[in-house]
Amino acid sequence: MTRILVIARETKADDWISKEVTMADVSATEKKAAVHKKRLDSPDETRPFGRGKLEIVNVDGVTIVRTHHEPGWKWSQDVKPLAKTDRCEAQHVGYVVQGRLHIVGRDGSEGEINAGDGFVIPPGHDAWTVGNETVILLDFKGSPEDPKKN
Repeated sequence: MTRILVIARETKADDWISKEVTMADVSATEKKAAVHKKRLDSPDETRPFGRGKLEIVNVDGVTIVRTHHEPGWKWSQDVKPLAKTDRCEAQHVGYVVQGRLHIVGRDGSEGEINAGDGFVIPPGHDAWTVGNETVILLDFKGSPEDPKKN
């Protein structure tokens, strides 16, 4: 503990007062980790879904999901039977590590995400792999619930 001397002026008079107070030393307080991390190669949980899988890690209250979508994967064929919804109703926020994914929104709008793209995909979409390369995504929001539990 560190003792410091606080000197202040009284508000009602011109008299100065001094008071000794005790404060905790920064070095004596609990230190926080500079970084929290987990390897996706050793996930907390793995969930297969048709021609794909999720690898999930929870890091200090944050869920990070790595998804693998094999060539020929399509949400409406590989996940819809598990989710029991017409379209994926999750919002996805992430980064494409590898491959190409085509997305069709509920309103008919279409787009594609490719390796190196950061993305936000609104709820109400279908999606499928494009080409013969496995699509690998990092998803920071959107895949934590197990569709089999709905």
